[in-house]
Amino acid sequence: MNEDAFWQLIEDCRPTECDPDAELLAATVTERLARSPLSAVIGFAEQLSWALYRLDRKEYGHDLSDDAFLYTRAAVVAAGRTEFDSVLQDPTVFTPYATDLIWTERLLYTPDQAYERITGEEWDRDTRYSYESGSNTVGWAD
Repeated sequence: MNEDAFWQLIEDCRPTECDPDAELLAATVTERLARSPLSAVIGFAEQLSWALYRLDRKEYGHDLSDDAFLYTRAAVVAAGRTEFDSVLQDPTVFTPYATDLIWTERLLYTPDQAYERITGEEWDRDTRYSYESGSNTVGWAD
C-alpha cells in the first residue's frame, strides 16, 4: 500500500457522523483491511507508522506524556491527509489536539486486528519506522 492508498482508505472509512475518538473509523478500517490481501494490512501498518513517525517532533509533543503524544498524533492521522499536511506545515495546528487531548488510540491497533482476522494468529508487528513517542531522534534534536 502506497501513501496515496493509505490516505484514501482513511478518507473512505471516515464516518459522516460525530466520531470524536475515531472508534467508528478504526472499526471500518479494520473491517476493510480484514477483507483485503495480507499485503494491504502490512502496507497500512507501514504507512501508519511512517505518518506517526513524521509527527514525532519536539515542537508537537514537548509537554505531553509519551502515551498522550502518541494518541494525539493518531488523532491527526484520523483527521485525514489535509489536516495531517497542515500540521506538518504549521505546528500551531497541532495545538488543539494537545490541549484538548483528542485521542485516537484504537486506530493504532487496526492492522493488528485485521492481521489476526485474516491469519488467526497474533501479529508480532515490526515496521520500518517506530511510532512510539520519541523514536524520531531527528525530530527531537535540539
